[in-house]
Amino acid sequence: MAKVIAITEAFKTLAEVETRLGLSRSEDTTFFSEWRAPLPSLSAVESDRLEVMRQRLLYHRADGDLLEGSVMLLVASPLLELAGFYDPPFKLKAEAAVEVVVDDGEEVLRGRIDALILQQSGQQTFWVLVLEAKKTTISTRSALPQALAYMMANTQPGLPTFGLLTNGDDVLFVKLATQPINQYSLSRVFSLYTLPEELQVALQILKRIGGAITAPDQAG
Repeated sequence: MAKVIAITEAFKTLAEVETRLGLSRSEDTTFFSEWRAPLPSLSAVESDRLEVMRQRLLYHRADGDLLEGSVMLLVASPLLELAGFYDPPFKLKAEAAVEVVVDDGEEVLRGRIDALILQQSGQQTFWVLVLEAKKTTISTRSALPQALAYMMANTQPGLPTFGLLTNGDDVLFVKLATQPINQYSLSRVFSLYTLPEELQVALQILKRIGGAITAPDQAG
């Protein structure tokens, strides 16, 4: 019988997830072009809502560190909503259970994704975006091994999967593709807490990812 292990326990470092899941990091700037300019423009309404969002973040952050639930409510959920991921053709699945089989079936790694954005196309459901939220005392990069393992659990590997990692203060984007080989790439870290314009760029990237998924010819 296969041994069942929590993904959070199985992968503590990036080296572990790369080795066990056969992943490599791409340094090709064209691999993950969705986070780079040119990005879609924002409307005045979107910019105003981002300003309200940022003021709320600063207001609550002034009292101290934020826990994961607060990060989801104040940062992750508003960004997803503004980017259109709560509306057709997308579906939200919170606390989505996933598993990855490794070592020729000897181990089954299981976990729960904070939020998974899906797109239904015919009889198939495609993964679009994996979201992982951490409390503000934890580095955004520390969530990367866990997020990559979740993304590798995608049962429809024909299209790339994107990841959004945030601790409320920062945002990091990830892109993973399994064809022709297992590769991933990262954006730079966007500092929402210190620079107002970084929040705008984060939304623009999410909008571009959504557009690339719904209209593949726009993908980078």
